[in-house]
Amino acid sequence: MKPWLATVCLTLAATAAAPAQTLRWASQGDLQTLDPVSQNESFTNAMNGQIYDFLVARDKKLEIVPSLATEWKQDGALQWTFKLRRGVKFHDGRPFTADDVVFSVQRAKEKTSQISNYANALGEPKKIDDFTVEFHLQQFNPGFLEHLNTVYIMSKSWCEEHRVTKPQDFTNKEETYAARNANGTGPYMLVSRAPDVKTVLKRNPNYWGTFEGNVQEVIYTPIASAPTRVAALISGELDFILDPPPPDLARLRETPGVKVFDGPENRVIFLGMDQARDELLYSNVKGKNPFKDLRVRKALYQAIDIETIKTKLMNGQAQPTGAVVPSSLGDFGDPEIEKRLPYDLEAAKKLMAEAGYGDGFEVTLDCPNNRYINDERICQTLASMWARLKVTVRVNAMPKVNYFPKLDKLDTSMYMLGWGGSITDAETTFTPVYRNRAEGGVGSYNYGNYKDDELDALAAAQSKEADPEKRKAIIKQVFQRHNAQIHHIPLHRQFIPWAARAGVNVVHRADNWFELQWVTIK
Repeated sequence: MKPWLATVCLTLAATAAAPAQTLRWASQGDLQTLDPVSQNESFTNAMNGQIYDFLVARDKKLEIVPSLATEWKQDGALQWTFKLRRGVKFHDGRPFTADDVVFSVQRAKEKTSQISNYANALGEPKKIDDFTVEFHLQQFNPGFLEHLNTVYIMSKSWCEEHRVTKPQDFTNKEETYAARNANGTGPYMLVSRAPDVKTVLKRNPNYWGTFEGNVQEVIYTPIASAPTRVAALISGELDFILDPPPPDLARLRETPGVKVFDGPENRVIFLGMDQARDELLYSNVKGKNPFKDLRVRKALYQAIDIETIKTKLMNGQAQPTGAVVPSSLGDFGDPEIEKRLPYDLEAAKKLMAEAGYGDGFEVTLDCPNNRYINDERICQTLASMWARLKVTVRVNAMPKVNYFPKLDKLDTSMYMLGWGGSITDAETTFTPVYRNRAEGGVGSYNYGNYKDDELDALAAAQSKEADPEKRKAIIKQVFQRHNAQIHHIPLHRQFIPWAARAGVNVVHRADNWFELQWVTIK
């Protein structure tokens, strides 16, 4: 038997000496659902992560650490064994056992789960006893622990009692008990939930872990208007905002009683195009699809003045990139992979003429207006840039609660998407975003529905290659093929500054995950 890979002794009682404090905070949009695997959207994930736990968690530097699992070992390439934390209870008092782990993994594999591709990569979970679980894999998974950190642990009996053994079908607007109610083992408990109005949490008095902060109550209010959010922070009506607009940062830094926490985010912003249909849903081009032509995709790419977007729109709070991956760590910092195609309007016009679109065409660009930094404004700026190619772009901006279900139905001709989080390994981008759409969540975020068998085979091969150097070489081939075919148009990696009242101390993580149990209010 191999030695245990990790073990940590954690205090099993929350600190009781902290004074009662209420944290009032806001951002531009609301979490989409309380069902923790129904929507794989970072803000929704982070909010659910205050209520639900994983088997393994992330520390302040995004390293994997124990959570509901105290220790684990890998027996060969295809088996993992986990010891579970004893004495843990769900918020309603139900005991946590191995049955909940097996159930939660299987639930996360359902078709209505948006993390099914990660859950399927975990293999089959098997209960050994109440506090031991084994995972049996069909093939080697180099990112096993990373994928495990995407599966929230739910109470099997609670889900059965409330008839939510399958995740909410968010795309088709299903309403379930789990969408507005929650029962986790995490540091905070749900008090009330009014979608798009207010969500209230309170500290879990029976939490198994420790609290570094002193927040007892949390009141989250989505505020769509950026000026209103900023004004509420300055006036003291809010203690914290997650997404201060870039143009206001200089003013906020100079405002008495306010401070700014800086940091880049592991998130790339890019564009996708319908490359599957013979005729676009939302275009004046009939009988053919301009996005099937590589020359058109390349022309749109080269007509983007990315430096203007960076300096004038993002106020420098963005890093242009040519790689569709959240962090340069994912492509090993390879400058050739990171390199963008040059901004060259004349070359773009020539490509459009060669493709038979010298007089341009009309198309609709779907875009969220409350998900990414300056998302709608970026789409409007792109529309003005592409007008120089005589391409008339109608920007169709909408709240994310409507936006993502639209994309899930492939009801789009062109769209903006952001991809990121705590995992920097390329696999977590390749399987859901780069690959051909298939069962088990593979290619589920390939909303352009392109089919590239060569790219798909390379991406599949790297996901099971055990030799690190061989895998690195395959990963680079995936990027090279994807970039050459321009299946997506990369823009930039966004920076995420946070802003708070002077007496509020937080931990700024690169995955934009706001961890409430680390917050201290003086």
